[in-house]
Amino acid sequence: MRGIVWTLTAFVAGGLASGLWITSQSNWKSYLNQAYLAGFALHDTLIRDAPAPPDLRLSPVTIGDLSDQGTPITPEFGPRTYVTSVSILTDPILTLGGRRIQLRIVSPDLQYPVADLPPADASNTASKVADVARLLASLCSEPVVFARVDQGAWLRVHGDDVWGCAAAPRDLRLLALAVGICGLLICISLVAETAGHFAQFTDTLRLYGRTRGRAPLPEEGPEELQSLAKTLNAYLETEQDRLHKRALVLSGVSHDLGTPATRLRLRTALIDDAELRQKLETDIDLMTGMIESVLTYTRAEISAEDPVELSLTSVVQAVVADYDDVGKPVRFMPAEARSVERSRTLFAAAPGSLMLPSEEARRVLITARPVALRRAIGNLVDNALKYGRRAAVSVHANSGEAAIIVEDEGTTMSEDMLDRLTKPFLRGENAGLTDGVGLGLTIVSTIAQQHGGALTFERVPTGLRAILTIRRA
Repeated sequence: MRGIVWTLTAFVAGGLASGLWITSQSNWKSYLNQAYLAGFALHDTLIRDAPAPPDLRLSPVTIGDLSDQGTPITPEFGPRTYVTSVSILTDPILTLGGRRIQLRIVSPDLQYPVADLPPADASNTASKVADVARLLASLCSEPVVFARVDQGAWLRVHGDDVWGCAAAPRDLRLLALAVGICGLLICISLVAETAGHFAQFTDTLRLYGRTRGRAPLPEEGPEELQSLAKTLNAYLETEQDRLHKRALVLSGVSHDLGTPATRLRLRTALIDDAELRQKLETDIDLMTGMIESVLTYTRAEISAEDPVELSLTSVVQAVVADYDDVGKPVRFMPAEARSVERSRTLFAAAPGSLMLPSEEARRVLITARPVALRRAIGNLVDNALKYGRRAAVSVHANSGEAAIIVEDEGTTMSEDMLDRLTKPFLRGENAGLTDGVGLGLTIVSTIAQQHGGALTFERVPTGLRAILTIRRA
């Protein structure tokens, strides 16, 4: 509703600005037309002794107001004045040689550009006087106008009500421009506010489930955005309920299978044939492991754990230490000290390089779910140990993302298989030699996506490199 009100306000401001501008232009045009008509009347008054128009008054110039050369003077303006002389020949056909109207315009401010006036028709020279009157009205000054015909007496034309500054209509164009700018600013602010709400909503949706948990999306901003947020919240709530129900069903199945599996183990222990007993125990372990893997995958999809700020390097080192404690061939590759190029500054005359301390180079802070992250790293290490005999783990980071790199030795896979490794229940070409159900890397990929990253693979000369990326911002 607020957006509609401001939009209507902007339209009203635009209409008001247009109205003020048009009104100002119309008033100015009417003012110039009145001055033009007054010039026609002045011509008739001078030539035909017609009555002066109401807005003009003529008075004779006394001898004391004439200079030695016989031209009128204006002592009220002081010594600094601008004089514009206009000579107009009238009726050259009707009167032999015509009659000459002389206009003398004295102004304290400016010289009038009468040379720019359009030439008058010889049969209608009254328009020349009208053009001069309109020129006087178009330029704001307080001129004193003197006129005479041929060599007659000078007359002072009092026309302040026609061409004086006070007679000019109020110029509303600046006000119209200000109102128009206000309306434009309202429109720009509305667009910027709407775009800001959508940009903020996009960022919130991008970070949903990664840094802000599973809290509902904010339902604020324009009505369209609020409706979209409500729809998404309803959909996400439905999806969460579906995942919770799936996890509940799988938990129930896992719990219900626990008792039969225990009975099977007890009965298997009574079998005298050792080979058959071992095969049955292996099948039972595979069955229970499959159920637990599916349950773990579902829990990873739910991602009920709240994200916290942690040191990625410390988490990786802790996981590697757990494997090292049980004698697994897993080693952590620490980050080396970094060299940063230094440019020329006020305090450093010559460019060079700056070595960052190794401890700072290894310190990588992220916002993540620690339990899920440890599970993902553990799955990558387990996968490397199963298929590549040993694992080397390292951490690399930049301002935008962090990467956990796990390299093994000896894994050989085709390019097509590398692209399909993260699909559920799909195992490698040599998976028949190891235990598993094909959900380990799927869980890792799910956890990576929840942290705004991805799981990718690269072939290296020694084997396979798994790269788990996590966004830092």
